Amino acid sequence: MASTEWPIDEAPGEDVRAAIPADFRLGSGERLEATEVVGRLHGAERGPLVVVAGGISSGRFAARWWSWAVRAGGPVDLNRVRVLAFDFLPGRDEAGVTLTTQDQARLLAVLLDAIGEPTIDAFVGASYGGCVGLAFAELFPESIGELVAVSAAHRSHPAATAWRGVQRRLLAFARDCGREAEGIALARELAMTTYRTSEEFALRFNTAAPEAAGGAYPVCDYLIARGGAYADVTSADRWITLSDSLDRHAVAPEAIRCPLTVIGFTSDRLVPFEDSRELADRAPNLRRLIEAPSIFGHDAFLKERDLVGRALHDALSSLPAFNAREIAA
Repeated sequence: MASTEWPIDEAPGEDVRAAIPADFRLGSGERLEATEVVGRLHGAERGPLVVVAGGISSGRFAARWWSWAVRAGGPVDLNRVRVLAFDFLPGRDEAGVTLTTQDQARLLAVLLDAIGEPTIDAFVGASYGGCVGLAFAELFPESIGELVAVSAAHRSHPAATAWRGVQRRLLAFARDCGREAEGIALARELAMTTYRTSEEFALRFNTAAPEAAGGAYPVCDYLIARGGAYADVTSADRWITLSDSLDRHAVAPEAIRCPLTVIGFTSDRLVPFEDSRELADRAPNLRRLIEAPSIFGHDAFLKERDLVGRALHDALSSLPAFNAREIAA
């Protein structure tokens, strides 16, 4: 259950675990060091089951990292639905592997089987989580009711791969030089410049120069703080694996047979809206395509509460009041 050390907006929940089968192999043929998949259930005891997944640094505490959305009375209403979120593998202290979004989807299927839920009523995925949701819908078309993909498309854009490739080389260089924490902080600084927009930076930061060359400008102070806060969150190997997983991401939109809602932002440089539109155009059962501007770029799924909240509410409003399988039982 919820610990008193969690933030006040953290909804009560219960961890669930599933043993990874001994014969489980990644698509690369590699094994994971982990022996279990760990998730967390929140919300209504008998409500429809909704999987919620976010970016590579999110994990099973969805009511923490997306607290404005996953809450009682919120867009993902914990009074009405059950929410399952799960930790992406590999873990922080595991060795790096070659892993795909399909591998993450298969690990989710292991967890669902362990908790006795062969199907889910909806999957709400943002950023990397949206990619995993698309992979799950492709691999397990009979096991999903609705899919909402926010700031996620069917492929990785080459420009995004270029930025992430620089980050991975920086991470590997710092790790091999024995300065891993500094490398993680610098890679995070670089990543933040791709998550947000130049318009936001222009509004938030002035151009006052430091006293001497090499000093930090105001925008650099912000990035340095964000990078330093991230150094304890992940390891270089884990970040390299999940970053590479994003760039290996590929699904066939035509294989997404469940009703699909696509939400994209015109300022998103990591997932250009043209790719969101292509996903929507090629999907056979599109429910809705939402195109919106945002000063927050790729991070709009975290920051644009009104727009994303309304879209999530609309997408989930058609779910039954209670889980039909449980009522039948």
